[in-house]
Amino acid sequence: MSCLYLNESDVERLLDMPLAIEAMQEAFLALAAGQAENVPRARAAAPGIVLHSMSAAAGYLGLVGWKQYTTTRQGARFHIGLHDQQTGELVCLIAADRLGQMRTGAVTGLAARWLALPTADRVGLFGSGWQAESQLAALAAVRPLRQALVYSRDASRRAEFARRMAAQLQLDVQAVDDPHQAVTDLPVVITATTSRQPVFDGQWLADDVLVCAIGANWLHKAEIDTTVVQRSRRIVCDSIEGCQREAGDFSQALRDGLFDWSRAVELKQIVERAEPPAGGVQLFKSVGMALEDVALGGKLLERARQVGAGRELAID
Repeated sequence: MSCLYLNESDVERLLDMPLAIEAMQEAFLALAAGQAENVPRARAAAPGIVLHSMSAAAGYLGLVGWKQYTTTRQGARFHIGLHDQQTGELVCLIAADRLGQMRTGAVTGLAARWLALPTADRVGLFGSGWQAESQLAALAAVRPLRQALVYSRDASRRAEFARRMAAQLQLDVQAVDDPHQAVTDLPVVITATTSRQPVFDGQWLADDVLVCAIGANWLHKAEIDTTVVQRSRRIVCDSIEGCQREAGDFSQALRDGLFDWSRAVELKQIVERAEPPAGGVQLFKSVGMALEDVALGGKLLERARQVGAGRELAID
């Protein structure tokens, strides 16, 4: 018996953002229809390391799968395993750093497709790292984006990010020195940081804006303040259960009695209803779901088989 191994170079070569966004659309529709199941992340820690484990069943693809990754001071290492639904055999093993980055961006792209105003052509982006790249690319894939204003703590990193992404996406990407500039009068604001504290004041937001908060997935971290939560006309989670476990962005608002979970809806409901975007402040909170990884991994496996990519591994 063998399984197909796809390394980071295979992922980079075979995946693109439009495919990733469509894979997310299909996954959340399947979740709404009861054709998929997601199991939230669990963590196990030992001195110097945390093991993160999550799994999902994607019956509509004929696959079940898992994602496991470790985080240490040396960084993070990601792998996804896909099993055939009928036989249980491991059919694909994927090195999944790039895949995870793309699916995180693609979920924001999907949320923006259904929540951001169709005319949204400018974005404020907090963060200039690996995840911020795919966030910007995904938004550019679903909206007529012409300008991005980027703020992060390191001036040299945000300037380099702006140069690189402007060339990659053919957009006007500007590094700004004041976080206020990455929020005021903008129709979309995205936070993709490692911050433990809110990165902007919710009073700065326009009246009609989509805020996508994707960086914090621990209860002790928050990228947005209670004002953002209070002002939000609609709060959408990739997974309410996942957000209850991990979204520190809501912790203070819950403690202050400014928010309760009855206000939240899931992205699958938004996608299923296919309603046109509405006005007001919209908040999308994503902590990441194994189904997203399995769904995109399944599409990657299809493409790899079509072109003969990857390497077969002999397994017992």
